[in-house]
Amino acid sequence: MHPTIREAQKQQLKPLPEIKSGYTIRVHQKITEGNKERIQIFEGLVIKVGHGEGVEKTITVRKVVQGIGVEKIFPLHSPNIKKIEVKKKAKVRRSKLYYMRDRSGKSARLQERHVTDAERAIEDEKMEAMIEEAVQAEEKRKAEAAKAENPDTTEVSDDTAEPQGDAVEAQDPAPEIEEASAEPVADSEPAEPVADPKEEKPIS
Repeated sequence: MHPTIREAQKQQLKPLPEIKSGYTIRVHQKITEGNKERIQIFEGLVIKVGHGEGVEKTITVRKVVQGIGVEKIFPLHSPNIKKIEVKKKAKVRRSKLYYMRDRSGKSARLQERHVTDAERAIEDEKMEAMIEEAVQAEEKRKAEAAKAENPDTTEVSDDTAEPQGDAVEAQDPAPEIEEASAEPVADSEPAEPVADPKEEKPIS
């Protein structure tokens, strides 16, 4: 997918729980009939998770109604999908469970387990953390883009001023050395005067 299209679709993506083949889910879909709207619930087994990316990602859900198999394809990020709940989880070894179409009764059963409220709460917390992380990353990217377009001159001047201060501090010890060298040496004992040989008187 092109990066421009991916950026445009980010606003349409919705937080969703983890959905895999073999999960039994309950989809809350908005149905419009004339001027009225209602929520229709479709509960069934996920037999396929589409390979689409972004808003194009879909799932196929199958259920049996009065002995007749009914399948519906839901786009996960459609505005008509209000909520998706994971009711049961089953471990399967295939990504597409088309063989379930030919099975009925006990042969169509999977080793499923119910999802507890605690597990559902943990998944909700993970989704909220992922959403918050994505929002922070988006805000950081926008701030960096704005900074690149309008660089702040004050910050640059402050950065350049710091090395000057360091240079001044580095040069400060030099005068101290000069002053130390200018200090007089400690007084020592005066040396005895040397007699000039010309001034010596001849011995009589």
